[in-house]
Amino acid sequence: MTRLRKMMIEELQRRNYSDSTARGYLSAVAAFAEHFGKSPDQLGPNELRQYQAYLLTKRKLAVGTVIARVAALRFFFVRTLNRHEFRQDLPYPKEQRRLPTVLSREEVGLLIDAVGNLQPRAVLMTLYGTGMRRTEASQLKVSDIDSRRMILRVEHGKGGHDRDLPLSPAPLETLREYWRWMKPRAYLFPSDSGHRGKDQPISDKSVWYACTEAARQAGLRKRVTPHTLRHASAYYTAFQSSFILRTIDLGHA
Repeated sequence: MTRLRKMMIEELQRRNYSDSTARGYLSAVAAFAEHFGKSPDQLGPNELRQYQAYLLTKRKLAVGTVIARVAALRFFFVRTLNRHEFRQDLPYPKEQRRLPTVLSREEVGLLIDAVGNLQPRAVLMTLYGTGMRRTEASQLKVSDIDSRRMILRVEHGKGGHDRDLPLSPAPLETLREYWRWMKPRAYLFPSDSGHRGKDQPISDKSVWYACTEAARQAGLRKRVTPHTLRHASAYYTAFQSSFILRTIDLGHA
């Protein structure tokens, strides 16, 4: 491990960045250095300007992807190297706001029914039933499920915050069926012995793959990711709340 990589890892740990964010930041800085064939601390504003233009015009990466790369480079130069003057040399590209992809209830049903294996099915039901993020789902433990209170505990979520999420009967029943089959001990969704080992959780990439593979099996043309299910969960929760409020108002009319 190089001195710079060790410094950056320590700064990421000091600020309690998630493992997935840390991996992405380290990978982005490594790609920047590899592009120019030099150590990143030997590169400056000209290379940063050229690299951003290269990512957008030559690589034609999505604006959101480039923003993530810029955030990583900002962290490296400003936080790790304390070169605060570099902030102005790393502007975020303008991003056009697009409406998120929202699945209908029928499409969610097709997605979940297309899954043959019980583990990815339980993962998808958890994502849709709670609206949690993919990294949070991958890190769930058996002890995080409180079936009496119908609560699912998320520890060290985004920003390092803990929170409780309501758990409806359908995903809870799927998780019970999954537990009886898998008998997980510590992590709710353990990895297999051929990858990270059964004492470790699945990766957040595995959660992402479960969504994309289910969409392919279901024949959905929409781009489906864990965040798509998060949006779908939020949409239907808001819809149900609005419907209940309208029903109450009509009852008092």
